[in-house]
Amino acid sequence: MIDASQLHRDAIIIDATCPLARSRPYIDWWREGGVTAVAPTITGMTGNARSGLQLIGGWHRYARERNDTIIVREAADIERAKAEGKLGLILHCQGTAIIEDELDFLDAYAAAGLRVVQLCYNRRNLIGDGAAERTDSGLSYFGIDVIKRLNALKMLIDCSHTGVRTTFDAIETSTAPVVISHANAFQVHSNRRNVPDDLIRAIAQTGGLVGTVGFPPFVADTNRPTLDQFIDDIVYKVELTSIDHVGLGIDYYEGQHGVESDAVALARYQQRIADGHWRPEEYPPPPYYYPTGIETPRTLENLTRRLAERGFAEEEIRKILGLNWMRVYRQVWGN
Repeated sequence: MIDASQLHRDAIIIDATCPLARSRPYIDWWREGGVTAVAPTITGMTGNARSGLQLIGGWHRYARERNDTIIVREAADIERAKAEGKLGLILHCQGTAIIEDELDFLDAYAAAGLRVVQLCYNRRNLIGDGAAERTDSGLSYFGIDVIKRLNALKMLIDCSHTGVRTTFDAIETSTAPVVISHANAFQVHSNRRNVPDDLIRAIAQTGGLVGTVGFPPFVADTNRPTLDQFIDDIVYKVELTSIDHVGLGIDYYEGQHGVESDAVALARYQQRIADGHWRPEEYPPPPYYYPTGIETPRTLENLTRRLAERGFAEEEIRKILGLNWMRVYRQVWGN
């Protein structure tokens, strides 16, 4: 019998997509939930080089002013965070607006500690088509150059919110593992933002993984999905590939129920629809209730317990919670 509480305390736990962590008072929710490392979103749909560097600078100041936080640059930093009881911050951008049209900005971001670069955020950009575009045209020439530079800089390529053809092009171009940090399987829940089987397999074949996301419209038709429905996505990906190519990218965000009022969340939603970053076909309006039992990162031990109850072995649970991410990070970043 697995002691889920002890396993949760001992495991390296990584949430690889954390927009809510941009609101820094909420970072402690991950600490309360026993998480070892989180990936706060640096910027998403909009931004430029100035805003990107400013946000990264703010995280460095945050880590400098606290003794319980480590900026993660390599896999060993996450192991150190676990050993010292600290929280690792994996700097992650969603979309490439912050590099504008200049490859050398990637070198500056790498030096500043940005470790994960998501190519698109739903719409077309200079790299290629996003997941919610009318077309699916693949990488641009500039996008190919970006992939090559990311490989040279040992930065992890993330194809969340990225078009299918663009993602396949990235896989074909990259010499390192490619990930989708937060997306569910289309065959489990047919939201267009979720990803097809052949793409999940292709990501796995690079050595990468696809993180399971808790944003309700990507989990189930109901806006109150269950923890079992969240785990059903993990089970499907494991059966499609193997236990080595799944992880967590839960995607807690500011507009979820219990963080913002329903009125503020609705205003945020309407702005994203108006700006064209979200489409109502993939993003129905709030309220957004994350899966029962893990409504916030404070209660992630419930996930560990339910994985054990669903029949996963201890080592399999450790891989889902964080060791699969560690393997990818070590391969791409080193150490």
